[in-house]
Amino acid sequence: MRRIAVAAAVALLVACGGPEPLPPTAPTATPPADPTISAPVPTPASPPSSGEPGSPLPATHEFTVTEHEKFDEPWALAFLPGTDTIAITERGGSLKLRDASGIREVSGVPEVTVGGQGGLGDLIVGPTFREDGTVYLSWVESGDGGTGAVVGRARLDVAQARLTDLERIWVQTPKVSGNGHFSHRLVIHDGHLYVSSGDRQKLDPAQEFDTTLGKILRLTLDGQPAEGNPFAGEDSPLAAQIWSYGHRNPLGLEFDSTGRLWSSEMGPQGGDELNEILAGHNYGWPEASNGSHYDGTDIPDHAAGDGFKAPLVSWTPSVSPGSLLIYQGSMFPAWRDDAFLGALSGEALIRVDLSSGEQEKWPMGARIRAVEEAPDGSIWLLEDGAAGRLLELRIAG
Repeated sequence: MRRIAVAAAVALLVACGGPEPLPPTAPTATPPADPTISAPVPTPASPPSSGEPGSPLPATHEFTVTEHEKFDEPWALAFLPGTDTIAITERGGSLKLRDASGIREVSGVPEVTVGGQGGLGDLIVGPTFREDGTVYLSWVESGDGGTGAVVGRARLDVAQARLTDLERIWVQTPKVSGNGHFSHRLVIHDGHLYVSSGDRQKLDPAQEFDTTLGKILRLTLDGQPAEGNPFAGEDSPLAAQIWSYGHRNPLGLEFDSTGRLWSSEMGPQGGDELNEILAGHNYGWPEASNGSHYDGTDIPDHAAGDGFKAPLVSWTPSVSPGSLLIYQGSMFPAWRDDAFLGALSGEALIRVDLSSGEQEKWPMGARIRAVEEAPDGSIWLLEDGAAGRLLELRIAG
């Protein structure tokens, strides 16, 4: 393993043999030749106000990175409460359980449509997982002349590596042609299920209430429209599901400790976003974006008074945020309630201070598909691709 220290800021350690201490290097905008030894160029972050009186927390931390197993196009990971097991979805349709004894494949997984960005997607545990093994998962299916995302609920028997009692509880509507922008990230908070639903590369439906495309939905745990949703009075029955709209491809969905919902969203050519999601708000797509269309056509930037909710942070050029974690652990106390985004095209892990928008970035030398927090506060990543590595980040020292 090798540790890379960058001034007094951060360190990246890659598991690849015995310890090999390296001297501190000054921040530089030019990456080293070896992509596994990437010198981060952090933006200084302000120390959080939490912590014991008289014991200010550091602005950031050093961490180490340890490589574990490799997976075939992994998409999401979840730590299963009451076990030492991690559940990992693979886009091609496999669900794997990983623990100290090795890797097992789960039976009973639904048939999925694989193509482009479509396949098996997210998996989260339900509130009653310890009692009955309830999990929620998302995938892509074909039908009605097109494709669309689905959310299902099932029971996961960890000991037997088996899914049972699978039921489809939500369907992205309508099914359309193409194989992009499904989104289908899931999060549960205060008895409600939130689902991100991309625009399916169709643009205009993100502004329409007779479709669930380009929306974030707030549902009951049975997949029904939740009481109190802001558009329940609209003519379309689908509007009763909608919590916010004007989204392009939201691939991260998480709550912070104060109950605020956040989403990371891929923009077009530039204009990737980190948004605080508020009930009834319009996030602008495709009428406003800090990016431009792929053909170079301009899109009006977010601007004060335009009627759209602007992002806390946007990225141009694109970093392609494929996941989102709001850190709540104790291993990295300076980072509590900070956002961590896995960057795909950006091949990096990005931290954003949600109180200030300040950022810190660690080049990882690979596309980062998923970011998740372990029960002990360590941070785990999944690389994208045919041999995506499972990586464990722990406090250095």
